[in-house]
Amino acid sequence: MIAQVSMSSDAGGTERQEVQLACFRVGGELYALDIMSIREIIRPQKLTVIPKAPRFIEGVINLRGAVIPVADLRKRFDQPCGEENRKNRIIICSVSGRIVGLLVDEVLEVRRCGRQDVAPAPQFLKGPEAEFFLGVARRGDDLVMVLDLDRILSTDEQIALQKLE
Repeated sequence: MIAQVSMSSDAGGTERQEVQLACFRVGGELYALDIMSIREIIRPQKLTVIPKAPRFIEGVINLRGAVIPVADLRKRFDQPCGEENRKNRIIICSVSGRIVGLLVDEVLEVRRCGRQDVAPAPQFLKGPEAEFFLGVARRGDDLVMVLDLDRILSTDEQIALQKLE
């Protein structure tokens, strides 16, 4: 599965040997997404809370006329809720064909990673949360968990999001 992340095609149809990862912080941990799945990164906006939404959905925002649900990755990963600060960002991306915002604590950088720098997710990760990760990339001395956007939301949660729009 990691081959899908690290082996994408360029405009000429040839496969490239690297991937560009947007690295960000959620709590004390580092995560990354393939930049090809990100539409834009924005500052947090006024949220409208939606009753009976999944617990990690903070609400919806109006982004240039589009109503977009925003998921708090701290809540999604069962981390303690942090205080809002000026470094918080919403990453607008496509999750299973739907546009969703992911609230993160801080966006750090975009890194080019060679195929050899991205390893499959560790085998000891078990349970439904383990499915969130495609692999692990090295960032200096740190390890960055590469997220699988299509698995961030379960099928039931995707259905619940459809009802919010």
